[in-house]
Amino acid sequence: MSPYLSPDVSPDVSPDPGSTRPGLYRRWWQLRSRAASHHRRQLLSINLLHAAGTLEFMGHDVRMQGHRADRLAGPASSPATSPDADGAAYLYPRVTSFRSRRSTLSDAQHRTWERRWPELGRQSRGERGPAGRLDTREWFGREAPVVLEIGCGTGTSTLAMAQDEPDVDVVAADVYKRGLAQLLSAIDRENICNIRLIRGDGSDVLEYMFGADSLTGVRVYFPDPWPKSRHHKRRLLQPPTIALIADRLRPGGVLHVATDHAGYAEQIAEAGDGEPMLRRVDSNTPGLPLSVLRPTTKYETKAQQAGSTIAELLWEKRRL
Repeated sequence: MSPYLSPDVSPDVSPDPGSTRPGLYRRWWQLRSRAASHHRRQLLSINLLHAAGTLEFMGHDVRMQGHRADRLAGPASSPATSPDADGAAYLYPRVTSFRSRRSTLSDAQHRTWERRWPELGRQSRGERGPAGRLDTREWFGREAPVVLEIGCGTGTSTLAMAQDEPDVDVVAADVYKRGLAQLLSAIDRENICNIRLIRGDGSDVLEYMFGADSLTGVRVYFPDPWPKSRHHKRRLLQPPTIALIADRLRPGGVLHVATDHAGYAEQIAEAGDGEPMLRRVDSNTPGLPLSVLRPTTKYETKAQQAGSTIAELLWEKRRL
């Protein structure tokens, strides 16, 4: 019996509301509400193993675990070609740096997506797992410096900086389809030729889609700060990720970070300064291969109006 129950009250049996004991019905309703709330918490505690563009499985459900194992052990299928195609789930619990969101495209965005994504977009994961190395020369049709922007959102900064530097090729990555769809529509409308899009986790993009010394710059603007202490492990920019970024940068390449969260800025600064392949620079450092001037976004304006200070952090990969 539940510790919350008295011997004469059960949440499964409703007493008469007009009972001569007026507190009995009220007590029954409280217990029933508490039981329903506990049930909801149990459902919410189910571990969903997920990644952008991959299948979700209820990791704590034995039957679902068996279904997942059977599916992953089955014959390999053809690679996903649709931007919404599902891929294989992770074989182990994974801590992600992004939040799950639902997104709906407008009719115009959907038409643009269907028309332009096959040419300009890629998934970081498919049915057979992580995507392979990108051939940016083939994808862009030219040889040029490549910049990876992780968490491009709706692409306000991406679009403006790509227009200001037409000789630089920009790969913009994000997990959220709606933001990518807005950027894709802007690319189509403005006839921008030097932006390509990847839908997926930035860590996957860095690890599997780019090799060592392949990037001229990495931009991470306003990553989710995950302000609660128990969520700090979800923050993207931690020493292992900083080390991976440093490896992917070519000598002289630049890591450019902006955040409005003071605590996260301190953590990022400590991780960046502690990476031996990087050295701290600023916007006035001569010889930087890229512009580090970025437009002010609506999000940044709201943060400033709320009294937040914007931290701009720059590192250059040490030259040989």
